[in-house]
Amino acid sequence: MYTIDSTTYRSKAFNQRKGEVRFLLLHYTAVNFNGSINALAKGDAVSAHYLVPDPLDASYRKAGFDEVRLFQLVDEPQRAWHAGVSAWAGHSGLNDTAIGIELVNQAAVRNGQFVFPAYPAQQIAALTQLCQEILQRYPAISPTAVLAHSDVSIGRKSDPGAAFPWQALHQAGIGAWYEEARKVHYQAIFAQQMPELAQVLDRLRQYGYSVPEQPDDAFVRGVLRAFQLHFRPADYSGRLDSETAAILYALVERYPV
Repeated sequence: MYTIDSTTYRSKAFNQRKGEVRFLLLHYTAVNFNGSINALAKGDAVSAHYLVPDPLDASYRKAGFDEVRLFQLVDEPQRAWHAGVSAWAGHSGLNDTAIGIELVNQAAVRNGQFVFPAYPAQQIAALTQLCQEILQRYPAISPTAVLAHSDVSIGRKSDPGAAFPWQALHQAGIGAWYEEARKVHYQAIFAQQMPELAQVLDRLRQYGYSVPEQPDDAFVRGVLRAFQLHFRPADYSGRLDSETAAILYALVERYPV
């Protein structure tokens, strides 16, 4: 069991919730532990309910820690400031209704390309424990309401990134995933005839993505990229292909509205 430390670091960037907890949002910090604490606990602009450190981060060890612990920065009944402009399944401003977890991970853009470092196994084990406990406390959080920041902030965010192990979390009872047999079924169909883009966008809306009625090309690429980061991270180019469409159709089938 990993210790939840609710005293060492506390954020001052929070206010009162305006709604029931319905969502669990996962993020990366894009900086090391020291930078994460400076932003989330010492600053006054952003915060999260929890921070999960990277045990291999030198700044974490320099801070005096030699084991992974979970840092609670904001109490769950309070409204932390982590989601920003955000929407999912007809809800907007998700800070009101979400618990936010930040993972220390130094993702970066280098030479115009995203670099997504792997998450250490111990960090994911600690996150898994935390998420399972949160889901027990908030049964209203459905599998399709365990989300990436990139899912709810189309075109603005990429976290927790292509290296995040969503399928492993699903196998631990956290979040949604598609059934492989249904994906194979749909991919065989779409290899012969792709669905119309309008049909794909409609299913993205059904699943929960906030897609306007007449999105421009940049938005379409952005929402497909967000979907791929979550469910097909081997290729998150934002290009519609038979595998992306098949995964989407399999998900909507498994998790009907």
